[in-house]
Amino acid sequence: MRQSSVDLKSSGRSIGFVPTMGALHGGHVSLINEAKKCNDAAVLSIFVNPTQFAPGEDYNSYPRDIERDKITASDTGVDILFLPSADEMYPEGFKTFVNVEGITESLCGRFRPRHFKGVATVVLKLFNIVMPDRAYFGEKDYQQLLVVKKMVKDLNLDIEIKGMPTIREWDGLAMSSRNGYLNRKERISAVSLSTALKTSQEMVKNDERRAEKIIGEMEKVINNEDAAKIDYISICDPDTLKDIEIIDNRALAALAVRIGKTRLIDNCILEVK
Repeated sequence: MRQSSVDLKSSGRSIGFVPTMGALHGGHVSLINEAKKCNDAAVLSIFVNPTQFAPGEDYNSYPRDIERDKITASDTGVDILFLPSADEMYPEGFKTFVNVEGITESLCGRFRPRHFKGVATVVLKLFNIVMPDRAYFGEKDYQQLLVVKKMVKDLNLDIEIKGMPTIREWDGLAMSSRNGYLNRKERISAVSLSTALKTSQEMVKNDERRAEKIIGEMEKVINNEDAAKIDYISICDPDTLKDIEIIDNRALAALAVRIGKTRLIDNCILEVK
């Protein structure tokens, strides 16, 4: 992979990179399309990263369909598909990790304390191997996007990080590889996440500024579904992820909800016009 990148760069070609854990869906395709549009070559990696899963999480059961993913990569015109193994990425004796402080301690970081250390480590390793000019991440994983941006800035990496809009199903559910875990009843319940976010946007549009009041109404929407259990609902600063009490400009509404055994996340920007 590294030699392929060296060859591309030596010929003056730019590299757009989309790192994924596979089980590709329309959200991933939107990232690939943007990478192709803005670069000479598009590189897609598929690697289910063990270091971002805690014991008891779904590493072993995480959706994997590499043959289907190869077809998707081919159909979208990916130039290079990079499929490293866990042994290649984490050889025996591996002891070095990247820890981005501050923004990793709230939201999902409270419930998955090892998660972002694993994310930052594997993304930096992939960047060092692929050597992209630009890398593309979906805004559905908003906290992850901020973590990667912070790491790139703090470690002086010469890579442009591009956040891309969340892609949704016809009924509003954010596309996610984990949606495949949901049975039919749970799939219907899962729409409550986007419904709660729409509720928050409507309340701000109607001049509600109190975060506590907005969160209360979002909780009602989620708790109306028997299969749903809230991990968190937060209204916070979109740059620092610190909770705010009054929305006076822009804010991030973010939530994580367990639908049955499946943990889903989603978010939206709240903006005072």
